[in-house]
Amino acid sequence: MKSKGILFLSNGHGEDAINCQILKALRASGANVDVSAMPVVGDGAAYSRSAVPIIGPTSQMPSGGVFYMNPLFFLKDIGAGLIALTWQQLQAVWRHSRHCNLVVATGDIVAAAIARASNRPYIIFLSAHSSYYEGRVNLGLILWHLLCSDKCLAVFTRDALTAADLNRQGLNKAQFVGNPVMDNLNSTGKDLQLIPGVRTIALLPGSRLREATDNLVLLLELVKEIASNSTVPVQFRAALVPALMPQLDDIAARSGWQHRSGKLIFPAIKRSFCEEKLVEVMCWADAFADILQQSSLVIGMTGTAVEQAVGLGKPVIAVPGNGPAFTYRFAEAQNRLLGASVQVIGTQPANSHIIKEAAVAVDRTLQDDKYLASCIQNGLERMGRSGGSIKIANYAANYLGY
Repeated sequence: MKSKGILFLSNGHGEDAINCQILKALRASGANVDVSAMPVVGDGAAYSRSAVPIIGPTSQMPSGGVFYMNPLFFLKDIGAGLIALTWQQLQAVWRHSRHCNLVVATGDIVAAAIARASNRPYIIFLSAHSSYYEGRVNLGLILWHLLCSDKCLAVFTRDALTAADLNRQGLNKAQFVGNPVMDNLNSTGKDLQLIPGVRTIALLPGSRLREATDNLVLLLELVKEIASNSTVPVQFRAALVPALMPQLDDIAARSGWQHRSGKLIFPAIKRSFCEEKLVEVMCWADAFADILQQSSLVIGMTGTAVEQAVGLGKPVIAVPGNGPAFTYRFAEAQNRLLGASVQVIGTQPANSHIIKEAAVAVDRTLQDDKYLASCIQNGLERMGRSGGSIKIANYAANYLGY
């Protein structure tokens, strides 16, 4: 059979990763397809790592793609050439989509609009909308029109509640088959050098380099507070993006720590439960799933990774940063989306008072067995089980006749 073409569209770093999960499942199915991608936000590094050709220009905008959190960020993006970039991306989609049989979009109204503009049949994973936010999802007239188009074959939602809600509103093509972010989270067997019997706290500073650097500095302050006051033994493991590892010397210098071969070390702190000891944070750029799976609690300042932690049944402590992505507004919305598994500490960028409050919350949470058990059930309800990527890929393959 002659190969068919699929164009993958996405508008966000997390959305790129979701599409790559679907791509991986599609390739594993044996379908003879030519794949290509147009990441609307960022440089599309996830596609490059998956050896997927990118059909148009990309750029890192000042907002990192989250300008909806602050109108000022949108103005900065405009100044950085957002309008011209978007037009060039649209032109690339128009040129390339003539040779495609299907478009797979992941994102929100932007991804849906570009998919519809291609004039090709498309399916969409609606990653940015959930009925958990307000009790009833409001797509707005434009997005509703795009999803009701005959060109839109199927709408995959991020949770079962949203699919049922959209079905009640009359969008019968909406369905929940699992959330792709929960796929590929199996432990790889990486030796994290964990001390048996000691609670592990995972640190997730985010993926956008400049902001993640600032977030890690903040998290190190929180680590010191936890180490000083925890009533139970704890150990720390940080899951970092690869680009952050070369910054560890500078981060250590900014924070008053020392850095040795991926290990951040703080001079002796008197712990409440034992003698004076060094505080260590071991950092890894290739052990995200292992760290999540083996953690007792997660301290997160990011989006998709926190969703994955919740889906695995982990309790999450969130402290707002300076942004532009992970601010109080983002964390509060994340709490509504993910429920009681996420505790947001503070309503402004973390200061010394908020850090102390967060340390108390960590200690309290680790000793609340009833709450920890509820996080497991909440994770299943909010994020579903794994397997969503395979089911979406199978839908695409079946449509193409494979």
